Amino acid sequence: MTVPFLDLAAQQAEVSAEVLAAWRDQLLSAAFVGGAEVDAFEREYADHIGVRHCIGVGNGTDALELAYRATGISPGDEVIMPANTFIATAEAASRIGAVPVFVDVDDEHLLMDPGALAAAVTARTKAVVPVHLFGQTADMVAIRAVAERHGLTVIEDAAQAQGAASDAGQAGALGAVAATSFYPGKNLGAAGDAGAVLTDDDRVARTVRTMAAHGSTVKYVHEMVGVNSRLDAVQAVVLRAKLRRLEAWNTQRRAAAAYYGELLAGVAGVRRPVSRPGNIDVWHLYVIRLAERDRVAAALQSAGIGTGIHYPTLVPFTPAYAHLGYRRGRFPVAEAAAEDMLSLPMSPHLTRAQQAEVAETLANVVGVEEAA
Repeated sequence: MTVPFLDLAAQQAEVSAEVLAAWRDQLLSAAFVGGAEVDAFEREYADHIGVRHCIGVGNGTDALELAYRATGISPGDEVIMPANTFIATAEAASRIGAVPVFVDVDDEHLLMDPGALAAAVTARTKAVVPVHLFGQTADMVAIRAVAERHGLTVIEDAAQAQGAASDAGQAGALGAVAATSFYPGKNLGAAGDAGAVLTDDDRVARTVRTMAAHGSTVKYVHEMVGVNSRLDAVQAVVLRAKLRRLEAWNTQRRAAAAYYGELLAGVAGVRRPVSRPGNIDVWHLYVIRLAERDRVAAALQSAGIGTGIHYPTLVPFTPAYAHLGYRRGRFPVAEAAAEDMLSLPMSPHLTRAQQAEVAETLANVVGVEEAA
């Protein structure tokens, strides 16, 4: 049995009839940019997250940049974020001349360490960007306490946490503003690139919407230098169809995660992921930790089991950020995790038989490695 890392085809099959019918209507009406479908999705997703405003944009990186700009981050300002994240979190700051400052994560959940955050604050720090990694919610109570103490803006990177929640509330509604991505592989994924900015702040929402439309609310009148970043109507159709299924799909992901937990409980040397207390995770990824990660991953791939590695190189150690001067040993937890994390197949349509195949193959591979 082969098991794909992510079965996007099964997701698309579930919504295809609904999407194709709406796309046909769009083609006939020529409503491609903005319009009723985009407006409806923005309202529906704002309601789902529990915020006043959702502004659809072209992709998740644009969403981050617009969130940074709308909250007043300027060239030279420092923005603190975890070292264990996708480069877009830092890249969006760099694009506006801000300085990414990286901190370590906690060993249990690989989320931003509030203590490391507090130690990294300087007079130049303007914002903190907790990343809700792998479908978990960061410790927002502790992070917001640090932010309030130092007058920092909290900007959530919620690209991997659509539908996740904690005892502090819903991911995407726990800071001044949040950015999310609807890249196809996300829990709520489009049929291409798309993203959104979420906020309760009317001024921030208006600024984001204006900046995303070339800095204009009236044609040929430009209040500011903006960008061209809009959610396409064809993507809004896909997102609306999938949003109606998101809660059920996330429930299926949680069931799959629980079953993995049972299957892998007796596999020596495999460290299973656990939820942070108070969290309702949506398991965007199911990430185990083990020795000899690369060899195990190669063996699984050879056996037809899809895997992923998120992320083998920390952002501060990529060539793009070499100029910041970070050295090995600065982020001991994140660095260790980068060497031993392995993402197993995870999707709402993953079957128990597929999971059993993954667990059995993994146990055999790990057993061989231990014997060697």
